[in-house]
Amino acid sequence: MLYNLIIVLSVVLSVGCVTLLGLTGLPCVLAAAGLALVWFLLLGLLAALVLFLICRTVDQTQPVTEDSPFFRKLAGLYIDALIRLFRIRLHPSGFQQAPKEGRFFLVCNHLFIADPALLMHCLPRAQLAFVTKKENEKLPFVGPIMHKLLCQSIDRDNDRASLKGILNCIKFIKEDKASIGIFPEGGTSKDGKLHKFRAGAFKIAQRTRVPIVVCTIQNSKPIFHNALRFKPTHIQLHLVKVIQPEEYEGMNTNQMADMAYNLMLQDLGEDFRPEAPKAAPQSE
Repeated sequence: MLYNLIIVLSVVLSVGCVTLLGLTGLPCVLAAAGLALVWFLLLGLLAALVLFLICRTVDQTQPVTEDSPFFRKLAGLYIDALIRLFRIRLHPSGFQQAPKEGRFFLVCNHLFIADPALLMHCLPRAQLAFVTKKENEKLPFVGPIMHKLLCQSIDRDNDRASLKGILNCIKFIKEDKASIGIFPEGGTSKDGKLHKFRAGAFKIAQRTRVPIVVCTIQNSKPIFHNALRFKPTHIQLHLVKVIQPEEYEGMNTNQMADMAYNLMLQDLGEDFRPEAPKAAPQSE
């Protein structure tokens, strides 16, 4: 919607300019095309400035206990515009399985910083709040918006602070404020493989007894690289399975993590399994 609005305004303003200049024929067409590009860039910068000023109003030192409908809508508008701008071609499948009512716990492999935004785009009504690393709080635009959407940061060097974030996630699900999304590998995969999960995060599902939505994403890493070369990026985003609470009844978090890992690997294929570390040569 935002992207389309900028396109329409760019065309209208460029046509208005060439009309005022009284141009006709080929010069009119060339001038209109050039002015449309200029207006597109100016309006894009204006949209970024508006978002920047809105984000400046967010005090990230103040705890947030309610999801912000305004920032949720704002995030959706800008995510949609960026998907169009960066020529991202999403190929989602299986999302009709997503729970229509109630909260859930979403897990997915992680390849690129844009992965949470793509998942939010595919599940617009889920009110997803992600667990993220503390460093992301400092990112312009991203940090303030995450804060208003109940996203919880994890400080890997502070176990007590990390526990507080997990407990907040449990609270948000129980109080029907948000569904929780997490990347159980603990960060982006540097080699694109599906690495061992950190099982502690599955305590969120264990304590809340909500469905576990297992997703996979492929080929999100080259988004910026392709955009700079005006190439589209085709991204496969699959909802593999919704694990109902009775299916993980009696399991510990390690077993739950293994179940989700195996489902993801089955969907992605064996090429995504990391190579086993080579055994150290034994001395004679």
